[in-house]
Amino acid sequence: MSAKAAKHARELLLKEYRGMLATHSKKMPGFPFGSVVPYCLDADGRPLLLISRIAQHTHNLQADGRCSLLIGERDAEDIQAAGRLTLLAEARQLHEEGAIEAAAARYYRYFPQSRDYHRIHDFDFWVLEPVRWRFIGGFGSIHWLEAVSQANPFAGEVEQGMLAHMNRDHAAAIDHYLSLAGIPGEAAEMVGIDAEGFHLRVGSRLHWLPFPTSCNSPLEVRQALVQLARAAQWPERDERSG
Repeated sequence: MSAKAAKHARELLLKEYRGMLATHSKKMPGFPFGSVVPYCLDADGRPLLLISRIAQHTHNLQADGRCSLLIGERDAEDIQAAGRLTLLAEARQLHEEGAIEAAAARYYRYFPQSRDYHRIHDFDFWVLEPVRWRFIGGFGSIHWLEAVSQANPFAGEVEQGMLAHMNRDHAAAIDHYLSLAGIPGEAAEMVGIDAEGFHLRVGSRLHWLPFPTSCNSPLEVRQALVQLARAAQWPERDERSG
């Protein structure tokens, strides 16, 4: 059961792109301090944040890196029955130039408007190192999990090459994915590919869509994308995969 719960928790982590970050208040010791932050996942599947140096939560993290990130299903009608995931983590600022460059390349694809924040307004990249996860999949589905995040086997040049190819040569297929998934909008851009699915950005909204089965190679990704481009409806995902 824990493996299935971890899989559903990871899918929620992939589907959402903002959460409530809770830090230890520096100004009011003993009180938690909550703030809303956007995130994407880095190459190791950890939440990657871009936060301002003058923000209260940054000052809090500099004093005490222990924090939590609460993620819930967007647009849920019944928040008590909806899935939600709490990550207990140690926040770590990225300082190495190579790590910052890799984080920037990834984050800008998901949040292109953030490029100016980083360059002009003194924002820094932070990564949340998972300690433990608490996943609630609805009434009666409650789990403490040790491992939810999963490294992206394609992160880096392989992923960038697949994305460039899809966005340059297969706009019609991307539009078809939107239609299959019932997502309104047009001119979508594919911004991320992982073993279990891919991210499309429509304007400022992000949507993660699952492959029919997990993909462990670029060839399997290509086959899955071709299958979806030819599908009349979104295939049911094989729950045994991944």
